[in-house]
Amino acid sequence: MDLKEVLRERKPAIVKKWFEAALASYHAEARGPMRRVEAQFANPVGFDLDRGLSGLFDAVLQEVLPDTVTTFLDAIVRIRAVQDLAPSEALAFLLRLKGIIREELGQQLLAGPGVEKELSVINDVIDDLALYAFDLYMRCREKIYDIKAKEAQSATFRLLQKAQLLTKDQE
Repeated sequence: MDLKEVLRERKPAIVKKWFEAALASYHAEARGPMRRVEAQFANPVGFDLDRGLSGLFDAVLQEVLPDTVTTFLDAIVRIRAVQDLAPSEALAFLLRLKGIIREELGQQLLAGPGVEKELSVINDVIDDLALYAFDLYMRCREKIYDIKAKEAQSATFRLLQKAQLLTKDQE
């Protein structure tokens, strides 16, 4: 049996550990409610994270990036981009998948013939996924900063109008 087949069989356990690794960046009191992933509208963050990680895992095994992952990754990254997390914290969960896979495989399976080479390919795909996620994250953050700058500009303009410090030409 090849490595990808073993990983497909162990997908539920791997995705569950990956989900927990992603939740680790949140405060302890926020993690409990986020674990209730069945309610899409009551818990959109947990729901999107759970569904997204499952889809991302399938894409990693198929080595298909970035086209197939945009839907899953975008939902997760958008949420994490607006939260008070450093970029490294927001995206670290992606790289944690490497360790989770190794842990799930165990030493016995890792010692098999050709496994390290297959695992290296999967690790490269995960690295590519993290880089693509960073691009998405930065686009989201840029949009947030653009919105904040326009709001500040608009507020300043309104204050100047109110104080009657603008001439007719400046309006």
